[in-house]
Order: sequence, then C-alpha cells, then structure tokens
Amino acid sequence: MDASVVGLVGAAVGALGAAAGGWVSVLGQGRQQQRQLQADREHRREAARREAYGACIASTKLLSNAWWRFSDVVWTEQSTPEQWRTAFAEVHEAWTRFSTAVAAVAVAGPVAAAEAAEELRVAMYEWEKAGMDWYAAARREGHGRLDEYAARFQQAWRAKRAPDRTFQQAARKALGTEEP
Repeated sequence: MDASVVGLVGAAVGALGAAAGGWVSVLGQGRQQQRQLQADREHRREAARREAYGACIASTKLLSNAWWRFSDVVWTEQSTPEQWRTAFAEVHEAWTRFSTAVAAVAVAGPVAAAEAAEELRVAMYEWEKAGMDWYAAARREGHGRLDEYAARFQQAWRAKRAPDRTFQQAARKALGTEEP
C-alpha cells in the first residue's frame, strides 16, 4: 500500500472517529437535557401537589373552625338570627375555599389522593347539610338550642374525621413522606 493510500485511510478513520465522537457527545448532551427536563417536571409536579394538598388541609381546618363557631353562636341562648346569618355566611365562604382546594387536588393527583380528597369532600358535605338543616330549624324555631340538630351535627363531624386522616395519609404517600 502506498503512503498516500495509507494517509487517506488514516484521515478517513480519523474523520469517522471524530464524527462518531461528536455524535456520541451530542447524544450524551441530549440525554442529559432530557434527564434535566424530566427532573424539572417532577419538581414542578411535586411543588404543585404540595401546594394543592396544603391548601386542601388548610381549607378543611378553616371550614371546620367556621362550622364550630357557627354551632357555638346558634347554640347560645342570647344569640340573634343576624349573628347566625353572619356565622353561616362565614361557613359558606370557607366551603367555597374548601371545594376549590379539593378540585386542585383532583388535578394535581395522583388518583389515590384525588379519591381520598373526594371522600373527604363527601364527608364534609354531610357535615355541611347537618349544619344547614340546623340553621334552617333555628330560623324556624327562633332559637338554636335544638338537641336533635346539634346531635346530628356532631355525628357528621365525627364521621368526617376518618376521611380527613385518610386524605392526609394519601398526600404523604404521594409526596413520598410516609414513614415505613
């Protein structure tokens, strides 16, 4: 083989090696970019879930507090229908925040957390109905010391406690913070 052919073959092999090295480098950078994009997506998803779960938990507590304030006002003998209406309006506002937070959990997922949030919403709605019925009866009767309604209200409160805990557990599991 003459020197010029050897030189050409060497140059061709060198060029192919450089091209292959460049291609491997490009592929490596592409994979790294994909990994970074995936990590960014996972970070954003976790942040969205943390926000949605936190809002759901906080709004559940706010709604619970609003209902307990309402029950205190309506049960008090010296309270007035205007005070009942004011307390009930606070509950209604808290319900709006709560239902919005549950919807955010449904979007943020995963399915297990969304289902647990929906079970909590149903339980909170049962408590809501018990409170609304108590309010309507108090307005009819002119006083809120109505044992039957107060008992139903407390029963609905007790019934919402398990779905509340279940949602928090599902949130911890979705975020990977559930301890073994």
